[in-house]
Amino acid sequence: MGSAVSKLIALPIVSAESADVDVQVEAQEVDGSTVKRLPRWLKKPLPKGGVNFTAGLMEELGLETVCDNAKCPNRSECYSQQTATFMILGNTCTRPCGFCAVKRGRPGALEADEPTRLAQAALRLGLKHVVITSVTRDDLADGGAEHFRQCILAVRELVPDATIEVLTPDFVDNPDAVAKLLEARPEVFNHNTETVPRLYRRVRGPKSRYRWTMDLLRLVKQLSPQVRTKSGLMLGLGETQDEVLEVLTDLRDADCDFLTLGQYLQPSETRYLSVVRYIHPDEFAFYGEMAKKLGFKKVASGPFVRSSYHARDMAE
Repeated sequence: MGSAVSKLIALPIVSAESADVDVQVEAQEVDGSTVKRLPRWLKKPLPKGGVNFTAGLMEELGLETVCDNAKCPNRSECYSQQTATFMILGNTCTRPCGFCAVKRGRPGALEADEPTRLAQAALRLGLKHVVITSVTRDDLADGGAEHFRQCILAVRELVPDATIEVLTPDFVDNPDAVAKLLEARPEVFNHNTETVPRLYRRVRGPKSRYRWTMDLLRLVKQLSPQVRTKSGLMLGLGETQDEVLEVLTDLRDADCDFLTLGQYLQPSETRYLSVVRYIHPDEFAFYGEMAKKLGFKKVASGPFVRSSYHARDMAE
């Protein structure tokens, strides 16, 4: 084992009052390599119990979760509360997003019984709010919209009192796919914006388009006005404060109801985009207040916030 030498690396942030502050991020030098430690507000205690039940149920039923595949920092907390975000359409994505830990490559065939297994899991977990997301499937003509629809219908049949939220890929330039999914009438339609326009292609890949993201959210409202729309951004990728506020304005112009803002955390030091800046909780609070002033009905803004983190609270 090599010896560890601690030092401090200063990362600039902008506080709610737009004053310059330095975030002191401790680093250790081990065998010639510098390993950064997260700032204190990005450390949280491990939950007590319950994790194995949820993880075991997913394994028993052969289901994927974004909690596992995306290496979500809230996995243990959510699993301990017997909740999870189901990930359908396989565990291999066709998009090369620079931030996401989900495996990339050529996906396998769809599993026809997946909707039934998902509904069984929702029933056994006692879920009152079911969140269903997926990998992106550009290899499918409808992007997986019909499979989404079947999953929603299966949950409706087995857990009729549960509300349902979908966190979808972009179905780029395919409004018919969006209409097909909406036939199942989810209560919440979530599609993440992820980042600001300037960084879009670098963060989300060449097939993703910022303007289509806004058009998608607008289309959902046009087709199903009763559905609540939701979107989220990861902060810390190099965006400016003005750019974030411009995106929030665009989302409200698209009649987006709910907003989530969270800190981007690099899944590992290889292949993925680096964290440019750790956002102080005061700045998240500032963005949250600005979002409420812009007219979002519900806002969750904080370092550990993710798209479906405490989603039931937002949907109520």
